[in-house]
Amino acid sequence: MPRSPLALAALASVAVPGLDVYDVLRSPHSDSDFDVVVVKDATGRRWLVRAPRRPAAGAALEAERGLLQALTRAKDAELVDFAVPSPAGAATLADGEGRALVYKEAPGAPLVLAEVVGGPGLAASIGRALASVHELPVQLVEDLGLPSYSAEEHRERRLAELDAGVQTGLIPPRLADRWEQQLENVSWWRFEPTVVHGDMGEHQLLVREGRISGIVDWMDARVADPADDLAWLVAAAPEDVLDSVVEAYGMARRETRDPHLLDRARLASEMALLRWLMYGVRTEDQAIIEDGQGMLMDLEALLFDDVDDDADL
Repeated sequence: MPRSPLALAALASVAVPGLDVYDVLRSPHSDSDFDVVVVKDATGRRWLVRAPRRPAAGAALEAERGLLQALTRAKDAELVDFAVPSPAGAATLADGEGRALVYKEAPGAPLVLAEVVGGPGLAASIGRALASVHELPVQLVEDLGLPSYSAEEHRERRLAELDAGVQTGLIPPRLADRWEQQLENVSWWRFEPTVVHGDMGEHQLLVREGRISGIVDWMDARVADPADDLAWLVAAAPEDVLDSVVEAYGMARRETRDPHLLDRARLASEMALLRWLMYGVRTEDQAIIEDGQGMLMDLEALLFDDVDDDADL
């Protein structure tokens, strides 16, 4: 059962001694795993309060806390130029689901991708921010016990996802064949694993004065394929914006150019629909299953109707 905003505000006062709560607002980041509110203190400063709804979510929250502290130190060392939510305190939950954590909010407002234009401004700032994440030392994540995958392990995980999906009989066959061929193309999978955010999107990037000022929601961070953090852009960004992001990203990376970065990002964006479908299968949620099936059918039509049209010419 969701906790009330007032209950979470009370937990914030316990977690941060001296915090004088003036106002409380439910955050759009609340979901099936977390209750989230934003509280304002008497000075107008905003604080984020996040409480897990189940033990597994509580464990993920504690892991994120350690990572946020490490990322704050990385910013102090000028390894990154964006801020992250800064952990300020914790309060034990009465229902035994773990602890509620309180953070100082990172500066900025969520990115609106539709408002980004190509060129050296915000689009380039997005590219540089993503590059700075991928340039972080992998030990920063590995020392916290967070997942770490080699390129081959990452490819095998994707193959396992596909196999599980095929067994349900719910994936359009042409999509399954397309993904299998791309996953079996070993030339695509010769990449250097990096620190990745793991859940990157426009709501995770904060903007202030025309540049990326903060990145939030780090609970899926790991060492894996940097293409995963570009998947949302490949799926949704206009071509000129994507070109500007990728150009700035490439200039900010020290690693050798990855010729199949965008190919893998496009595959990751497509297979995200499969993961949504499989979430519905695991939770036996028929509405999610039907939604996932519909999106996969739409994707198949988009990808293969164009091919069929070209063949008819």
